[in-house]
Amino acid sequence: MIQQINSRIRQIPNWALYLLGAVPVVWLYVQGFQNALGPDPVDVIEHRLGLWALWLLIAGLCISPIQRNTPLRLLKLRRPIGVMAFMYVLVHFLTWLVLDVQIPSQIWADIVKRPYVTVGMVAMLLLLPLALTSNDWSIRKLGSKWRQLHWLVYPAVILAAVHMILQAKGFQLEPMIYLTVVLVLVGVRRTPLYRRR
Repeated sequence: MIQQINSRIRQIPNWALYLLGAVPVVWLYVQGFQNALGPDPVDVIEHRLGLWALWLLIAGLCISPIQRNTPLRLLKLRRPIGVMAFMYVLVHFLTWLVLDVQIPSQIWADIVKRPYVTVGMVAMLLLLPLALTSNDWSIRKLGSKWRQLHWLVYPAVILAAVHMILQAKGFQLEPMIYLTVVLVLVGVRRTPLYRRR
């Protein structure tokens, strides 16, 4: 059974995964244009895109522990998940930039004065080189440095979770749960047992 699942996963073409990953973005914007997202559709789109980005980043962090501790072989999914996570981050950012802020002079002011925007920008900038080097050519060109570069995903996903906490209105349990999950997934990589495996 597990072997069949692993075989099916290996057979999934990457283009199908990217196409599937784009569906929620398109659907969100369709709902927004149809006025089906309430009185502030831009805010809803921003929030849900950010949430999807965090979900995908967490899913990417889960792959290695699953690979090490179960017979499932999900490594093929890690790159598409990472690229789609950045796509959601980028569309989240562009939605904020184009539909929310709209005033160019206010963009820098928001980045500097609003901590949640500052943290979110730093997280996106950390993810940018990872997205740009998520291809076979970069892996061959960078060699061992590629793996070192991609360790940036850990501070980036922590900052993404902090970004969600900072932008929440009042105390909310959900963002705290996400941060806890992220810290556990990042922290487990520092344990000697994980390294030996």
